[in-house]
Amino acid sequence: MMTRQAFDAELKSLETKVLAMASIAEGMVADAVEALMRGDLKRAEQVLLRDDEVDQIDVDIETHCLRLLALQQPMASDLRVIGTIMKMITDIERIGDYAVDVAKAARKIQDEPKVTQMVDIPRLANAARRMLLDSIEAFVKRDLQLTLHVCQQDDEVDALYRQIRTQLQETMRQHPEYVTAASWLLLTAHYLERIADHATNIAERVWFMETGRLEQLAKKHKSGSLDEAYAEAAQHALEYQAHEQHSG
Repeated sequence: MMTRQAFDAELKSLETKVLAMASIAEGMVADAVEALMRGDLKRAEQVLLRDDEVDQIDVDIETHCLRLLALQQPMASDLRVIGTIMKMITDIERIGDYAVDVAKAARKIQDEPKVTQMVDIPRLANAARRMLLDSIEAFVKRDLQLTLHVCQQDDEVDALYRQIRTQLQETMRQHPEYVTAASWLLLTAHYLERIADHATNIAERVWFMETGRLEQLAKKHKSGSLDEAYAEAAQHALEYQAHEQHSG
């Protein structure tokens, strides 16, 4: 059995790998949207190639996690960290897949009438990317308030997605010649909305990792009084962090 110091070093190494994986996936999303907006097929192809890298890191991290579980008898808090990492990499891997889907959409509309300027796809993409970055930062800093902020951002992404969907549907009704390109843009908007959902999943897992409570923090996951639910979750975050500081 490895020493506690060696185990902590292994956990830190895992976190570094997760950060690298998330950074690659976030860059893939940015490049895929750029390829879509500019008709840059070379950039789109680069996104497709990086998907293999993300998949390999996913396998490496999972193998590393399983090896740690086999060689050590982790405490409950350690188990939550390892379990969270294994869930996170699944979400990050899916984000990479959605970036690939956006890159493929760029290829599909290359020869179609240009409709990319009709809706603000970059704004939706930037919001989803920010959620991913914030969720990873929340993981690194163990920041419960930031996990709540990510979940709140999800509402903004959903609202923007609905706005874009309405605009594209109206475009297709009024301009049949744009149907093919607009349909691919509609799919792209859906992919970006799903990326935001995966970022929300990560934030909710970080909450579990730190508190031991697996709660659905995003409004669309909730029922009942949403404002009250958010207020309660925020209060839990403040109380937990105050307790940790007092204990420290």
